[in-house]
Amino acid sequence: MHSNRLIHETSPYLLQHAHNPVDWHPWGEEAFQKAKAMNKPVLLSIGYSACHWCHVMEQESFENEEIAALMNDHFVNIKVDREERPDLDEIYMNAVQMLTGRGGWPMTVFLTPEGKPFYGGTYFPPEDRYGVPGFPKILKAVAQAYRERPQEVEKSVQEILRALNRISNFQESQRPFSRDTMAQSAEQLSQAYDPDYGGLGRAPKFPNAGVFELFLRHYRVSKNRHFLEMVAHTLTKMAEGGIYDHLGGGFHRYSVDEKWLVPHFEKMLYDNAQLVRIYAQVFCLTREPLFKRVVEETLEYLLREMLHPEGGFYSTQDADSEGEEGKFFVWSPEEIMRIVGEETGEIFCRTYDVSDFGNFEGKNILHPILTLEQSAKFFKRDLKEIQRMIAEAKTKLFQEREKRVKPFRDEKILTSWNGLMLSGLAEAIKISSDARYLQAAEKTVNFIFTKMFEGGFLLHTYKDGQAKLHGYLDDYAFLTVGLLDLYEANLERSTLERALQLAETMSREFWDDIEGAFFYTGKSHEQLISRTKPVFDGSVPSGNSMATQALLRLYHYTGREDYLKRAEKVLRLYYDAMEKQPFGFAHMLSALDFYLEKPKEIVLVGEKKDRATQDLLSKIHSLYLPNKTLQLAASGESLKEISPLLEGKTQLNGKPTVYVCHNFTCSRPVTEWEELRELLES
Repeated sequence: MHSNRLIHETSPYLLQHAHNPVDWHPWGEEAFQKAKAMNKPVLLSIGYSACHWCHVMEQESFENEEIAALMNDHFVNIKVDREERPDLDEIYMNAVQMLTGRGGWPMTVFLTPEGKPFYGGTYFPPEDRYGVPGFPKILKAVAQAYRERPQEVEKSVQEILRALNRISNFQESQRPFSRDTMAQSAEQLSQAYDPDYGGLGRAPKFPNAGVFELFLRHYRVSKNRHFLEMVAHTLTKMAEGGIYDHLGGGFHRYSVDEKWLVPHFEKMLYDNAQLVRIYAQVFCLTREPLFKRVVEETLEYLLREMLHPEGGFYSTQDADSEGEEGKFFVWSPEEIMRIVGEETGEIFCRTYDVSDFGNFEGKNILHPILTLEQSAKFFKRDLKEIQRMIAEAKTKLFQEREKRVKPFRDEKILTSWNGLMLSGLAEAIKISSDARYLQAAEKTVNFIFTKMFEGGFLLHTYKDGQAKLHGYLDDYAFLTVGLLDLYEANLERSTLERALQLAETMSREFWDDIEGAFFYTGKSHEQLISRTKPVFDGSVPSGNSMATQALLRLYHYTGREDYLKRAEKVLRLYYDAMEKQPFGFAHMLSALDFYLEKPKEIVLVGEKKDRATQDLLSKIHSLYLPNKTLQLAASGESLKEISPLLEGKTQLNGKPTVYVCHNFTCSRPVTEWEELRELLES
């Protein structure tokens, strides 16, 4: 069997292409030297393992001997896993968006032997289709242009490079920050809300966790219930839709319709991490049992399917199994009757919308269309009985489903996404007594700092015993925030110390001393054609918004002015842009909210193991307080070197005692929950 140079890689996505007839190279010096020596352009193809259309293009084009021959004759071909090299993805995706007005994966970009883009697009069909030229036609035309019209290629390169360098160019705002910005942004975003099915816009619908966090923060300040209701309604509709896996827990990537019914079936770690977090936060505000159940079921899925035995969470699961999208997840009425019996089957099928007709390509995606109360009425049964029957049916169907061929799992462990996961686990720890959540979080932190940390630097990816690639801004920023969230849940001093250590490296390696804000790649990183600064929040937050949140929080823990100054500089750089397009800056607006409101600085003096201390802690955790710092000090500990806040704080009458400071003034010490609650919610 023919194999190419990708056979030596660790990325599952690259290994999937190791037997293509295309002479693929991994990104690196060797490929570009070869392109220079032969004066051939480079064909750069970027995708990821859970991407459906990436697999389609592979089957149609990269496994096709004739198309592969064209690629090999005219180009030096490079394959990149965007999850391993988000730095390359960021640059070349920007270029494709400028060239075509849209982006996406698979991404196909044509470069000069110096790595400079001159033409590109996304998916190309194997022959002309829907008015789109076929891939062979594109290959010939690009190769010919490169050979015969070098001045046009050069002109295109210069235009793209100029535009790439303009992208990161923001001017510092001269206006003072205003709280109105938060209110106006929340109002503006709420215009896109869908009152029927929740979520933003029509189809396709994505779980926009960052926007919903902004709504929750605005609700807290404005007391306008509409903003809480929009979030609660959306989370309810998602939890009842086909985007949620009702047997195994966890969320699929997005919904192709406006009703959250038919998902794009892949499951991504970053979506599930962020959704666990927001469901837990909304549970604190509403006490709605559904939200807590979704947190627990989603974590059940993540701990069962996505956790490496030594700690650290895998990246993604595919949409396809056995070459069919969604095959693992769909059902027919006959299967269900066979597994759970006629009587239970009839009730289950009616409740979960399973019919002969089907709701997805003749098969059925499970989603509840009746509440259990409605089912009980409809079938004239006792509610308890219906609950028992449905629960048993779900268990049996889950066990049966486990025997099916599972979708492919990408077992890369990415530092950045694990940072988001720590934030999700931390919120869950606060609302649940399940000890596994804290164990998984602490194991993951230890895994990263033993296997993915070298010479003081984070590494980005780990697979098959090998960690590699210097960390990007997202790795430092997301992990620092994750550690701070975890510290507020476990109150282990070492967790806070690690966050501080990462913030130091991040500031040294990524900060732009001339214009401010953070670059995507560190000083020690290989030179690429442009050094971008990620600012737009998409399905994951931007590195700059998370770095800003981290620095603001650390400033309030340590009193270090340089952290505050850097954070202020980032906020000033992007303030005007935040106001113009809040959708792209939801997480940055959350950082602004923290900056303007200033956190409640909570210091609890007591013994951690003490029952009364734990009781007070769990009550503090039960409140939604997005802007806070929380520290625990044992009475008699020498506290001043840990944090300036802790100096002189002692217990009252030997009881666990809480001090709440805000905006440079501290409360009187309190020992009773009712008094404390008033201070925290004021």
